[in-house]
Amino acid sequence: MGRTMASKKRKASEAVAREEEASTSGGSKSPEELQKESNKGAARGKRVKAAKPKPEPEYFPEKRNMEDLWQAAFPVGTEWDNMDKIGEINWSFSNLENAVEEGGELHGKTVYIFGSTEAQMLAVNGEEKVVLIPVVVAVVSPIPPSDKIGVKSVQREKEDIIPMKAMKMAWVPYIPLEDRQSQVDRLKTQIFTIGCTQRRSALKLLKIERVKQYDYCLPYLQPLKADEDEDDTVVNIMFPLEPPIVCDFDWEMDDLEEFTGELISEETLPEDKKDEFKEFVKEQVRERRKLQREAKEARKKTIEDMDPETRSAFENMKLYKFYPDQTSDIPDISKVKVSYINRYYGKAHFLR
Repeated sequence: MGRTMASKKRKASEAVAREEEASTSGGSKSPEELQKESNKGAARGKRVKAAKPKPEPEYFPEKRNMEDLWQAAFPVGTEWDNMDKIGEINWSFSNLENAVEEGGELHGKTVYIFGSTEAQMLAVNGEEKVVLIPVVVAVVSPIPPSDKIGVKSVQREKEDIIPMKAMKMAWVPYIPLEDRQSQVDRLKTQIFTIGCTQRRSALKLLKIERVKQYDYCLPYLQPLKADEDEDDTVVNIMFPLEPPIVCDFDWEMDDLEEFTGELISEETLPEDKKDEFKEFVKEQVRERRKLQREAKEARKKTIEDMDPETRSAFENMKLYKFYPDQTSDIPDISKVKVSYINRYYGKAHFLR
């Protein structure tokens, strides 16, 4: 009996002790405070990821219908190594686009377009440097101006007139952007450009002489009128010495004996090379006169063989030469614009 009572008292005192311990450790906190602590514990258990900011949408300017017309015209005569230099500046030809769009001076006309480049010394970011300026020539004609290409340069003695297809070039229809989902054969385009299918990646498989031909190409046009230098009496002399003698000789104005004597007195030409030099000059003059005579005969025959429609097309052909727009993105080209196209086409009727 006494042992049972003692056991009950001990259990009662242990219960009181547990209650006091609970009271000192927060047992007296309100339900709200206990809920907050519970929420804190839950927050510590879960890592909340910060929301990523949504990227700003990119807006690209809408492409113009004929924005790439100037690029579709192969830059004939530009060295392959220089092709990438054209893209170093943000060129634009909205003047060309406006000309062929509705309301433009070339709209509704059949136009044949080819490109080329002109190297000029220009100020770029305060520094003088050589810039390759792209230019575009538009030929207004009911028929293609020519299906041939001229291969001529200062370095080449002989001039070759060869078919465009021999250089993998041809007149191809230009399709404006908004029509490129249509079938080409159903389109009635009036714009044609010189295209070239020669792949740059395949150039390494060609002989150097073949690759260099592209550097010397010029769009060809059989002139109805005499070429500017067809009656020129000046020949360029490069006599093979070390160093070579480079000079111009006019067979109408210069006396060969006096001309040679002056070179000897200036110690440019050795005395023992006098006769050899004179014979060299005579041969250059003979070759030049032969080429001039052949050019006249070829032009005469071409005119005689032309049907009236073709001849009328050539006589009424109009040439437009376009330079890039003058914008803040490009150097000042206002002082380097010229109407001259090449030795076959001569000068443009209109400069833009």
